[in-house]
Amino acid sequence: MALHGCGFLCKVSNTVASTSLLGGSTRLLHLPKSYPIHCNVAFSPSSTFGLGPLKLHNRGFRLRPCRVKREENNQTADVKSISLDENTLKQDLESAIQDENYVEAARIRDRLKELQEDSRASVLSANTRFYQAFRNGDLAAMQSLWSKSGKPCCVHPGAKGITGYDDVVESWEVVWMNYEFPLLIELKDVEVHVRGEVGYVTCMEFVKTKGSSSWGAQFVSNVFEKIDGEWFICIHHASPVDI
Repeated sequence: MALHGCGFLCKVSNTVASTSLLGGSTRLLHLPKSYPIHCNVAFSPSSTFGLGPLKLHNRGFRLRPCRVKREENNQTADVKSISLDENTLKQDLESAIQDENYVEAARIRDRLKELQEDSRASVLSANTRFYQAFRNGDLAAMQSLWSKSGKPCCVHPGAKGITGYDDVVESWEVVWMNYEFPLLIELKDVEVHVRGEVGYVTCMEFVKTKGSSSWGAQFVSNVFEKIDGEWFICIHHASPVDI
């Protein structure tokens, strides 16, 4: 597999013989059986790769209603149950508009905006922690960031997708084994999107290792899912870009 933006050569059978192009020694690392067999990948900016489609497994989203109070004419109104789910709030907003209850519509609209802004900030924070772990080669931090449910997927530049929590985490160890940290990483054109309990970040990722005079560039999509109120990464897909 190819390191994000760096020369990295591996031959995969039962073990990986990884050779650092920065003058490091050759090391062997046992890989899980789920790794692709008999592959030879050498990254260069002009390379093209046939990457298979990614599938984001559907998750059942359960609405979690809460009880709120509102004041009208200094009187406490009856307790009303509303959902904090974005789609339900949108439905409530449409209903309030159809009923010409514009005071309620304005309240729901403001709550929806707050929810969306909070979710975007939380997803962006999770993305920042991901790159902090990447930059520092912090495997323990990287382990804590990935979703352990379902089939998380990681696509390193020029390599097939790796699925399953254990194999994804081990793939980062393989990628990092021959490099000195911290790495230089810069992000540009960062965009954050949230839809309910799934959010994603797209960006241009530029990586430079110690001793290298050039930057490697990737277009990255990071998908996060919200589990028990916390955002975890479930898909990382980095595609090499010729610059």
